[in-house]
Amino acid sequence: MRSRSPWAFALAVGLVGATALAISRIDIGDAIKEVTLPLRHEDIILQQAERHDLDPALIAAIIYEESRFSDQTSHAGARGLMQITPDTADTIERLSGGETFTYDDLANPDLNIRYGTYYFDYLLEQYDGNVVAALAAYNSGPGNVDTWGGSALETDQIQFEETRSYVEGVLERRE
Repeated sequence: MRSRSPWAFALAVGLVGATALAISRIDIGDAIKEVTLPLRHEDIILQQAERHDLDPALIAAIIYEESRFSDQTSHAGARGLMQITPDTADTIERLSGGETFTYDDLANPDLNIRYGTYYFDYLLEQYDGNVVAALAAYNSGPGNVDTWGGSALETDQIQFEETRSYVEGVLERRE
């Protein structure tokens, strides 16, 4: 197995020459991508994406943009990998007929990804499959999206810079 460390890269360049340089750049590029775009909980992501007929790369991109795959609580009280607020969790529970939980359960990756994926799918349905509108609603709320154009919303119509950057970031990371 090849090492992906910078020292191995330097040694390969010194010993083998230009061919090793090209190969090592590919390996280092893969390592950099892995560090900058970590993927965790892929089994849950794949399961929930399949359940809701969604692109798993899109769900992973939402998680990355929301939390960088790190369980945390925001200043607004959003919890877990998909950064679900208590109010949104109550809405999801009501819409889905979900089981009773405590807000601390939102730190559980399985429940958090299930709830976040369910809610994103719900938003996609609300906005006739418009991914931009659903992402904007996931970030800033459906009320804002409704005033910006609803199902016809395009990225350049998003009036909050933070939400526009969020949508662009998710779409870029999905690719």
